Amino acid sequence: MSILGKIKQLSKETAIYGVSTIVGRFLQFLLVPLYTNLISRNDFGIYTQVYVIVAFLNIAYIYGMDAAFMKYATHKKGREKREAFSTPFWLVTFSTLFLTTIFYLLSDNVASLASLPGNYHYLMKYVVFILFFDTLALIPFADLRLENRPVKFATIKLFNIFINLSLNLILIVVYDFGIEAIFISNLAASVFSLVALLPDIAKKLSFNFNRELFNKLIKFGLPYLPASLTSMMVQMIDVPILERLTNFETVGLYRANYKLGVFMMLFVVMFNYAWQPFFLSNANEKNAKEIFSKVLTVFVFIAGFIWLGLSVFIDDIVSIQITATKTLIGQDFISGFYIVPLVLLGYLFHGIYFNFAAGIYIEEKTKYLPYVSGLGAIVNVVVNLLLIPVWGILGAAFATFASYFVMAIGLYYFANKVYPVKYEWGKIFVILATIGIIISVYYSVVTSNGLPFVYKFVFPVGYLLSIFIFRAIRFSELKILLNSLQRKK
Repeated sequence: MSILGKIKQLSKETAIYGVSTIVGRFLQFLLVPLYTNLISRNDFGIYTQVYVIVAFLNIAYIYGMDAAFMKYATHKKGREKREAFSTPFWLVTFSTLFLTTIFYLLSDNVASLASLPGNYHYLMKYVVFILFFDTLALIPFADLRLENRPVKFATIKLFNIFINLSLNLILIVVYDFGIEAIFISNLAASVFSLVALLPDIAKKLSFNFNRELFNKLIKFGLPYLPASLTSMMVQMIDVPILERLTNFETVGLYRANYKLGVFMMLFVVMFNYAWQPFFLSNANEKNAKEIFSKVLTVFVFIAGFIWLGLSVFIDDIVSIQITATKTLIGQDFISGFYIVPLVLLGYLFHGIYFNFAAGIYIEEKTKYLPYVSGLGAIVNVVVNLLLIPVWGILGAAFATFASYFVMAIGLYYFANKVYPVKYEWGKIFVILATIGIIISVYYSVVTSNGLPFVYKFVFPVGYLLSIFIFRAIRFSELKILLNSLQRKK
């Protein structure tokens, strides 16, 4: 296959993986109105705390074996291919059985460490089985990616989410199961995924165990643990800290509103799915760095518009009527919507972080990434501990923003050393300063007089006009760049 053909294949597969991921995350967001309208803040906080445990245990369960498998199974044929699949699969299977047994026996102890009330300890039993089935499916899912079968990968993932969503609706709305429904639905969806993968597993699995490959897998996979743990800390550590310093009701209020950041998060995810194949396929162009510089400017411009629009209209969004008595975010949760702009801003800087990652990947200097994520984790913990006692959930939201901000700066520092790009800092400053001025005017007007819905459109429109008047962005270059990115999706 020609180089152009390979790039087209990559772009097509990226689009399929990207769409399935984005649609999946949006469908999962649709559960938020269900949970916040039918589950108490305390129970939502408990559910959130349990899933933090799931997130961290998931890292321990897989310990980098999916990445190690993809490295050592590439281009293998025949018996070598079966060994390359079977060795990591059996390794993960036995380690998963071991960990599942340990955590099942210690489930009450783990629940106590997580401060779960005694009558909720049983939820940890669901957790160990969810982790069991999810982990056994990881190597087969990675194999689908390795064999360039994105359609089957995406189909199973989407059916998993559909089952999860449907069972949640049935068990909570019809049978009033409460938060137990969340875990039953997740477990059923996880079982489905593994069952759907069984035919592929049966075709490739053998009883061969390559000891030399085993050593390579362990050596390659285990170093992923610290990087994965620090990355997860950036995303999740605010929950247990907030619970320790406050209570589960506060955690429920915080995390329900935090999930409204999905709108910016989806934009950042969509951008990154297009961005990775774009910078890799354009890295050898003479004007590559000039293109990358312009991409950052356009990204900040578009993300700034999304941030400003969502920040101005967030109180209207959370109050959208779903039924005569239900709103997008349940009435008991609406009071926490003021944290959303900070969460959105955190995701904006996470997108800037992805921009800076281009040089790191082009020059194959990924060794710097753990340092950056580690710094972000430290900042997150410190800021949470300092600000939650003073600002409450706003302090936790600020910690998220601070960690992504510091990670963006940290990655720029390393990327600039190995792949310096002359970014348009003057134009970016104009964009950010414009956002700051407009949002300051908005909050001063709202605080003093309030503002009707229609009048709020003045602020995002004023932002667009200001940017084009000051020529931080021109229509022509915006059109050219967006067309280029679209061709690479």
